[in-house]
Amino acid sequence: MRQYVTISTTATLLLTMAGCASSASQPDVPVAPRPVTSEAPSAATQIAPISDQAMLATLWVQRSAEFHALSLQAFNVAHDRLNMALARRVQHDKPLAVVVDVDDTVLDTTSYGGWALRKGRTYDSQSWANWVDDAVSAASPGAVDFLNYAQRSGVDVYYITNRKAAGKQATIANLAALGFPQANAEHVMPRTDSSDKTERRAVVTADHDIAILMGDNLGDFDQAFQQDSTAARHAEVDKQAKSFGRRFVMLPNPTYGEWEGVIYKGNWEASETEKRAMRAAALNAWQPDDGSVSAGK
Repeated sequence: MRQYVTISTTATLLLTMAGCASSASQPDVPVAPRPVTSEAPSAATQIAPISDQAMLATLWVQRSAEFHALSLQAFNVAHDRLNMALARRVQHDKPLAVVVDVDDTVLDTTSYGGWALRKGRTYDSQSWANWVDDAVSAASPGAVDFLNYAQRSGVDVYYITNRKAAGKQATIANLAALGFPQANAEHVMPRTDSSDKTERRAVVTADHDIAILMGDNLGDFDQAFQQDSTAARHAEVDKQAKSFGRRFVMLPNPTYGEWEGVIYKGNWEASETEKRAMRAAALNAWQPDDGSVSAGK
């Protein structure tokens, strides 16, 4: 039986699952129980732990038909764009490839998040590795059908993931059990020395033309998106705007990612109070006194 050390309520769950981000969060101070009172509570006492925000995001992925529809939409777009790429091929072109991220792109990791939320836990590498080894991820809606269509069309499928190499065989087993094509040692490419996927993409492009890249984090497409400010990340998205929905196909993921670390200025170890303050400061907010909207920072 695995033994875990219980820690306090999380400030943010799943900050850096190995499929998408590389920094680990830290446990924060638990929130004291609220006293029972007949008076209306103040705004401060009404504030729930910020882990509740992760719970809502996790439930949206697990339960909402909207997420289901968006996932299907992403793989339908990929299907149509792949057909266009196939139609453009001429003799002597390199073979085509589709490159996909694993976590929260083709595999749903939110059962790990559900466990962590119920236990009052935050991400840690050991429990994550144990979860990966159990190979219990479900497939994202539309993923299996699309990737099998790609293979039947003569297109190679590569899974470039930031899961660690130690979890490679379990990841292959999980993908294969769900019916994903080319779930083997050659086509599943885990992280080695760096979470930067540029070199692994280069291995694919040495012998293939990549028709489509799919991911839930901008770094799944191009390391140029990994900027240290929200404004810089948006600027790079605008710079590469024509690629989205064409060569880049993105899956929605509100539960974790580099976007959150930018709000914290890279300080994932900030306390819950500090993170809450940085989240609040980042909000655009209506100002009823003058009818304006203040921009977050």
